[in-house]
Amino acid sequence: MTRKFKTLDVRPLLAKGVEPFPAIRASVDQLRPGEGLSVVAPFLPSPLIEKLAGERFCIRVEHHVGFWITHFWRDEGSAGE
Repeated sequence: MTRKFKTLDVRPLLAKGVEPFPAIRASVDQLRPGEGLSVVAPFLPSPLIEKLAGERFCIRVEHHVGFWITHFWRDEGSAGE
């Protein structure tokens, strides 16, 4: 299955001093089967990774110069729910 990823760049929110988790949570909650979320941040979002891993999300991390992209998706084939 080809997965389609939505992108959420939280850098503008962080620059304004806004906590990005509510926007991330809303985006994650709106994901449909076959979709994922790519979060762009200026740092590795370790607490977010731990949180969503605990919710059985698959995670792939990319480090770029000056920012990180963390991809989250559910593996529907092994969800068992």
